[in-house]
Amino acid sequence: MKMLARLVLGLVIFDAAVTAPTLDTINYDSETYEATLDDLDNLYNYENIPIGQAEIEIATVMPSGNRELLTPPPQPEEAEEEEEEESTPRLTDGSSPQEPEFTGVLGPHTNEDFPTCLLCTCISTTVYCDDHELDAIPPLPKNTAYFYSRFNRIKKINKNDFASLNDLRRIDLTSNLISEIDEEAFRKLPQLRELVLRDNKIRQLPELPNTLTFIDISNNRLGRKGIKQEAFKDMYDLHHLYLTDNNLDHIPLPLPENLRALHLQNNNIFEMHEDTFCNVKNLTYIRKALEDIRLDGNPINLSKTPQAYMCLPRLPIGSLV
Repeated sequence: MKMLARLVLGLVIFDAAVTAPTLDTINYDSETYEATLDDLDNLYNYENIPIGQAEIEIATVMPSGNRELLTPPPQPEEAEEEEEEESTPRLTDGSSPQEPEFTGVLGPHTNEDFPTCLLCTCISTTVYCDDHELDAIPPLPKNTAYFYSRFNRIKKINKNDFASLNDLRRIDLTSNLISEIDEEAFRKLPQLRELVLRDNKIRQLPELPNTLTFIDISNNRLGRKGIKQEAFKDMYDLHHLYLTDNNLDHIPLPLPENLRALHLQNNNIFEMHEDTFCNVKNLTYIRKALEDIRLDGNPINLSKTPQAYMCLPRLPIGSLV
């Protein structure tokens, strides 16, 4: 009985072995593959690659009997639409870190917190602020040498408007509404050569620096007391003095020796002394520089004081009747 059981079991096992599929050896030819298994990790390394920037290198990898083939992970789903790029970040004070600092490059700020050299025009050391409806002198770059602010609405020149501008050589404030000038406004400007304040409402001329060579204060309201005594006495380099249309009743004396032009037309000058231009005590004295004197438009008869012009190279222009 035992022999029969063993015989049946052996037949079952033999039958199962015969019906099982035959396993043929598979030969992989490595020459047909472009990459080895050692390169596998590098080929499919998706870590730390930003979405949208991953580059997939295509290669055929040789499989191995003792290593499970790795397949690349599924491509990530398309990222959601990126949010709109955030606007330029702002600092806590509301400014942008990319914005230039105008105060050092383009000049200081005006009262409206706007760079002077954007509001006006700066060319080298010259600042042009003409016709900008300014009601005050704007802060100027420290290297300003020539300042023009004509046809504005400036009413007052303050003490510190030109403070520390040691290179300032010319100021032109023609056609403003200036009626008041601080006594110290111009006095401490060591290089000031030319001052033009014509067509304003000035009643009192402040102390001026002795460095001036050109002064034009025509068409103002200086009147009888608007010019201090001996205001121009020590201005040895003053060449041109224009005081037309100011309702003056006298010629401001003494006049600098090197003065070349004196314009006093359309005032209220009634008389002239013999020593106004000449030295009656020295008949040989000659004032060669003063060649241009305008007294036309004044109620004065020049023929009454002939001795006053004997030292001049030319006679004044005015009424001889």
